[in-house]
Formats: sequence, C-alpha cells, structure tokens
Amino acid sequence: MSLDPDTQAVVDAMRAAGRQPFETMTPAQAREAYAAGRAVSQAAPEPVLSAHNQFVAGPGGQIPVRVFRPAGVEDYEVLPALVFFHGGGWVLGGLDSHDVMCRRFANAARCVVVSVDYRMAPEHVFPAAVDDCAAATKWVFDNQVALSIDPKRVAVGGDSAGGNLAAVIALMARDGALPPLAYQMLLYPATDMAMTTVSARTTGGTGILSSATMKWFIDLYCPGQTLDWRASPARAASVAGTPPAFVLTCGYDPLRDEGIEYARRLEREEVRVVHFHYSDQIHGFLGMGKLIRAADQAIDVASAHLRMALYPPGPVV
Repeated sequence: MSLDPDTQAVVDAMRAAGRQPFETMTPAQAREAYAAGRAVSQAAPEPVLSAHNQFVAGPGGQIPVRVFRPAGVEDYEVLPALVFFHGGGWVLGGLDSHDVMCRRFANAARCVVVSVDYRMAPEHVFPAAVDDCAAATKWVFDNQVALSIDPKRVAVGGDSAGGNLAAVIALMARDGALPPLAYQMLLYPATDMAMTTVSARTTGGTGILSSATMKWFIDLYCPGQTLDWRASPARAASVAGTPPAFVLTCGYDPLRDEGIEYARRLEREEVRVVHFHYSDQIHGFLGMGKLIRAADQAIDVASAHLRMALYPPGPVV
C-alpha cells in the first residue's frame, strides 16, 4: 500500500530537511522540535465561543486544563463533554499542541472539551499521567454545574499516548473508580507497551513515529511497568462493560496492530465499537491538517461518531 500523496509529500519534505528522530534528542530538544513541527503542519484554529485556562487540583499539584465551549451556543447551555488527553508519547505536547484539534472536536461534536495537561515523563514517570487524567476527569463531573455540562454525556478521548490514557480511564470508570462514561474516542492509541506485534517491532522511519522512537517513549514513561494494565490497557483482564468506542488506526504506524486488535477485542467482549483504518496514513497525521487533507476528513468522521454518541435519539434523561 502506497502512502496518500499528501502524506508522501510530507515524508519527503522531512527527509529533505534532515529531520532527526526524537530518540536522538534530549527530551527538552524533542519538545522543541515537536512544537515547531506542529506550528508548521497544523490547520488554522477555528473560532469557538470561549477557550480559557484554569487549574485542577491533582495528586502531584495543580493540573493545567483548557476548557473549550463550541461556537453557536450560549454560555449557560448545558452540553455534553469530552475530556481530551493529548498525544506525544507521554513526553511531548500540551495544551497548545492540541488546541486546534480540540477546537475542531468542540465545534463538530457540539460539546465542551476539557483538554488536560497531565504530568509527563521523564520528570514524572508512570503512573503520574494516569493519576492526573483520573483527577481531571473526576473534576469535570464534580464541576458539572460550573461547566454547564450533562454528567450523563461525558466522553474521554485522545490521540496516541492520549488514546492510551483514554482507554485506561474508560477501564477505571467501568470498575467504579470514576463515574460512568458515555464514550471513548481512541485515535491511533497505544495499548500494549510490550511491543510484541509485527508493526511495533518492524515499522521504520516513515513519518514521525518509528519502532525505535516508540521504544524511547516507553522507556522514559514506564520503565519496568509495561505489563501493568494502567500502562497497557490491552493487558486488562477484561474490557467488557467499557463505554462504546471509536477507534482510529493507520497503516504506517508502529501502533497499527495493537490498535486493530484492541478494536477487535472490544467487539469480541460485546462493546459497541466503530473502527476506521487509514491504510495509507502515518501516525500523527491528524495534527497535519495544513498539509494532509485527509486529516480534516478523519477528524470530521471521529467527531460525527462522537456527536451521535453524545446526542442519542430521544430525550436525554
């Protein structure tokens, strides 16, 4: 399968520019490179009704969050919510790196989006990110009135490392550690830190994430903890009873096989799941809307399914 022509042009440009893989850098250097890449490749931010930063009390201190309300609604209107966890290998990214994506989800799904800037490795290793995401999710429920959200229609979602965290939070909610969730949106999620699949062991340097880069992220995030289900949700004894799911995977991605298998496992264990596979795309393409036209289309698809889940037919009670 050949790459999407837009994506091939991006890959060719990265190679021509001599882009260095993240694992050859320090975490600080990788963060700078990641931020610079997002600035070049992201689409323009959409206007929303409001986007404001605040802090949530967490187990390790204050957790920054950014709350988006979609365009075309009133401040007081009660809406569903998406708690969003950004990607970046648990090492890179933050509120700004995924601001454009969160605005798109808020507007297209007509929901409040709470983007969470959880603690990252290597300064804060596993399970710090999980603990922060759980605390932020609980805060959304605890502040439903101030946020003007409907607690019966709260979803979690994220891309890559954020998809990993969303899957873990969905399992925690299933087990009663958090209030029940309405949906989980997993965008090329990392689900098994053991890296035993074919794609995890063999995917080379096409795009921004290779097998070597993924191993670097895992070694920084959860050294010695790869079999803990809170790091590897695919290692959970059961995924039955978790909320309905949207899973997106792509072909040129070390996480391809584990994402596909997680979607299949959700189905086997009777969780309703929609799985979209972009065989001609690279990991991280959703953040490249300025350069890859399929990124906006994929976000629209994910948003449409999120909106259907958050706005079920008939009265919401």
